[in-house]
This record gives sequence, C-alpha cells and structure tokens, in this order.
Amino acid sequence: MKFNPILDTLQTYEAGKPIELVVRDFGLSADSIIKLASNENPLGASKKVIQALKDNAHLVHLYPDDSYYALKEALCYHYSILAQEIIIGAGSDQIIEFCIHAKAPSKVLMAKTTFAMYEIYSKSIGAKILKTKSDSHNLSEFLELYKLHNPEVIFLCIPNNPLGECLDKKEVFSFLKQISKNTLVIVDGAYQEYAAFKDGNKEIKPKELIEQFPNCIYLGTFSKAYGLGGMRVGYGIAKEEIISHLLKIRPPFNITTLSLCAATIALKDKEHIQKTLQNNFSQMQSYEEFAKQNKIDFIPSFTNFITFLLERIDSNALADFLLKRGIIIRNLKSYGLNAVRITIGTKEQNQKLFKAFEEFLKASV
Repeated sequence: MKFNPILDTLQTYEAGKPIELVVRDFGLSADSIIKLASNENPLGASKKVIQALKDNAHLVHLYPDDSYYALKEALCYHYSILAQEIIIGAGSDQIIEFCIHAKAPSKVLMAKTTFAMYEIYSKSIGAKILKTKSDSHNLSEFLELYKLHNPEVIFLCIPNNPLGECLDKKEVFSFLKQISKNTLVIVDGAYQEYAAFKDGNKEIKPKELIEQFPNCIYLGTFSKAYGLGGMRVGYGIAKEEIISHLLKIRPPFNITTLSLCAATIALKDKEHIQKTLQNNFSQMQSYEEFAKQNKIDFIPSFTNFITFLLERIDSNALADFLLKRGIIIRNLKSYGLNAVRITIGTKEQNQKLFKAFEEFLKASV
C-alpha cells in the first residue's frame, strides 16, 4: 500500500513513557513509580475540578456544546478578549496542526531545539524547515533566516520546550515589528503561567500581542499548570480573520463534554494555580542546588521542568538507570543532546530522584 512519501522523512513523536509500560517492563508496582517526564502538574487537578467531573459524569453520553460557550466565556473574562478571537483544540498541538494546514506554508522557521510537533506538522505538508544554529531562541538568528528565506510561518516557543529558557516580552515584540503582516507567527505559551510568575518581564498577554501584531496567534493549554494533561484541552487566541480560517478545518466536537467542564472550572480556580506555581519554583531551587553540588550544568528554567546538560555521564545510561528504579525522566538524546529534562515534582518525588541520581553518579566514578 502506498502512502504519502513525505511520511518516510518523519520521525514519530516520542512521548514520555507511561507508568503502565514501566510496570509491565520492570515488574514494579504502579504506586512506587514517579513520572517526571511529561511536565504534568504533580499536584494534579484541583479539588473543584474533580468534584465538577463527578457532578457531570452522567452527561458522558451527550455530545458537548460545539460552540464551547462556557469555556470561551471564561477565557474572555480571564484575558479580556472576544469570543470570536478564540479557538478550542484537543491540546494546543491540535491548533498547531490547524495553523499549518490553514496557512499551507512552503517554509517554516523555528529554533534548532524546540517542540518536535512544529517540525512534524510542517514536514507533513511538504514545508521546508528552517532552523537557527543555536539550540535556544536567538532572535538575531531568527531575523537573519527570515530575511534570507521569507518563511510564511514562524514558531516562537515562549518559554521553550524542551530547554526551559524564555525570551523577554520586550525583545519578542521588537522582533515582531520587523516581520511582515503576511507571515503567521505562532507564539506557543504552553508554559507562560510559570514564566509570568517567575519574572514579569517574560509575560506575554494575548490581548496585547494580537492587538499590536494581528498576524500572531497565541497558544495556551490546560495540560500543564492547570493539571489537566489527561483531558486534552488547548486554545488559540488571535484576531477574527485568523480564527475564522482555522474554524473551517476544526472537526466537530473535538473536545469532550467532561474536558470542557474541567477546563472551565480549572481556569477559575486561582488558589490551585497559585499553589502549583509556588510549589514548582520552591522545589526547582532544590534541583539547582543538586546540580551545583554535583557539578552538573543546567539551563535556568521558566517552566515546570529543568534541563540538565551532561558532560561526564551519558543521558541514555542515566535515564535507563532511573527507569529501572521506577523514576521516569525525559532523555533528550533524540534531540541530539546529551541531556535530560526533568519535571519538577513534589518534595517527596524530587528527594527520591536525587537519591537515585546520586547512586548513579557514585556507580559511574
């Protein structure tokens, strides 16, 4: 059977190993395993969300309200935007797919090391991929490539996954002023809640972004700070001209009834978000201290994960060692880096990881 030959050039996206697979492969109990690979909220969803799901479980046989009125209304209030400036997706990555298919670019520009789905979706339609020389976001390199190749789509991941660095809003806006209004710029804000909490200079407000730059779309998600990774809800915010085109290729009922309910409640639970952000950066300090004590380089992070750059040890060996002890982290070897990305967990989870990591370092001497 013949398929699109472009697919032969694509690598399947490598998600973090699920707990169930580790249970099967290593004979460990599910309760003993900690997953610090996929940047999920270690505190889980808020109690209000859990209760709302119980209260609405009897509605699972019904299709959701395809206008997504309640969630859009909540987002309108949260960001001071209009309902016609919002599109809802099954995770923000579905909206990335909408953007690529709607714009149908021949060339797409992105950082060398960034979210893998940018390249996968772009290559799937035959677009040429332009990447900076630097792993992290270097806007001088972006601008140089832009002027040379005139790509129709640019991806900016702010903060960047999987490295964790984050551009300042001021430098982002300065860059955008030099970009043609015919170029679609996708600003991925999946981790913006974390960046804004840590440093106000990093915060990009969707309303301000699209008012100043109508060729931009802002992406947000409920999978990270809001603790709804399993519910798969994301959103895009842009001017109506962009959203109206994306809606033409959105499938009906692409979000479940319970997912919509959970996201709407989660957005309003400010207390849980504050607790999440405080735990994240409080615990991140322990990772930075651990790295310094063990002479491991790391990238200062504005997300809910930290990237360790390894020189003396191999990331494959470390990831395998920890996996056999029920600790799942993300090996970045597939990105061409001898590095690991570790989600910031609870204090108990982090201490378990540090202990096993130290065992590995002693055994590697």
